[in-house]
Amino acid sequence: MNKQQINQAFEYAKMCYSEIGVDVENALEQLDKLPISLHCWQADDVTGFEHKEGALTGGIQATGNYPGKATTIEQLRADIDKAMELIPGDHRVNIHAFYGDFGGKYVDRNEIEPEHFQSWIDWAKEKNYKLDFNATCFSHPKSADGLTLSHPDPEIRNFWIDHVIRCRKIAEEMGRQSGSKCMHNIWIPDGSKDVTVKRLEYRANLKDSLDKIFEYKTNDEYMLDCIESKVFGIGVESYTVGSHEFYMGYGVKNNIVVTLDSGHFHPTEIISDKISSLLLFLPEIMLHVTRGVRWDSDHVVILNEELVAVAQEIVRANAIDKVHVGLDYFDASINRIGAYVSGVRATQKALLQALLEPIAKLNEYESEGKFFERMALLEEAKSMPWGAVYNYYCAQKGVTVGESYIADIQQYEKDVTSKR
Repeated sequence: MNKQQINQAFEYAKMCYSEIGVDVENALEQLDKLPISLHCWQADDVTGFEHKEGALTGGIQATGNYPGKATTIEQLRADIDKAMELIPGDHRVNIHAFYGDFGGKYVDRNEIEPEHFQSWIDWAKEKNYKLDFNATCFSHPKSADGLTLSHPDPEIRNFWIDHVIRCRKIAEEMGRQSGSKCMHNIWIPDGSKDVTVKRLEYRANLKDSLDKIFEYKTNDEYMLDCIESKVFGIGVESYTVGSHEFYMGYGVKNNIVVTLDSGHFHPTEIISDKISSLLLFLPEIMLHVTRGVRWDSDHVVILNEELVAVAQEIVRANAIDKVHVGLDYFDASINRIGAYVSGVRATQKALLQALLEPIAKLNEYESEGKFFERMALLEEAKSMPWGAVYNYYCAQKGVTVGESYIADIQQYEKDVTSKR
């Protein structure tokens, strides 16, 4: 598709949307202000850089062995750079604590410092990326039995408390240096494979650990803490300490951001319906966008019904400035850079569709009890030419339009990742 065809299609789309009261230019301006946080762990299958041969443990796993995995910080950053080249707009990078630049030395989790992430900060500033951060409470000898912040041994709990506090300080420094608020996410794998009797005790331990962690007060202008639930994981199928109910209660009581991960709930449970509820009780929420298939399998995000529903809920609730969006999946069975680009583009397309809804007319119909009219307009909106608008956005941002990015990624694989 050449520039003239892209522009012609866009002008036609503008006319169509104008007829139902939608300002396409305004929708694109809003989309351009919606950064998506790319997760560093997609490029190396969640192994990090603590050890030369990392091993993923703690209720999660990456499947597949597609060639070209990043094995150094330099390779990981190059892969992220390549993905960013093929995604329109300015976006963020989400880093886990065991991806520090440790200079070839082993630094235990309770000893990490901002200096171990200074090269990440410098790289992000050079590339105009903003940063988010995560404590890493898995793949460690002190998480081998599946318990961290809820562990019955206070010595082990204190180790993880120290780790998370240090991570919060690192996130604060990231936000200070970048001039953009860093979202620091806390997820733990704690749970049990089989029937658990002392459920309350483990959750009381987790609550106490979190209370101690948040005794250290950070600057909300530089970072915000997020707490993330999960329904279950590998090896913890029967009981998860940090359930949605636990973190929702803790977050609301303590005014801490709750993270909703679309792969961390039962297969028939959707997060789109949870957004408006949490927004009534919390100033902001965090979304980890992924795609669960039957269970928490962290498949690459695609433009499916639930992704569109999530985007619609954000826009319909007028919560664009209250909801932070990041990706969280790790598929090692396909080209990893392709997984990045496909997932971000799908998320952007969902957000654009939501921004292009005739929301004023829909609200009017609903307020007047005109439910047939509301349904009919929603149905018609589904077949509007939003794809032409997204193609135009890509072209305006100097990014490959349509499926042409496939060839770009294939060439990068031929030139770079295949030689690793």
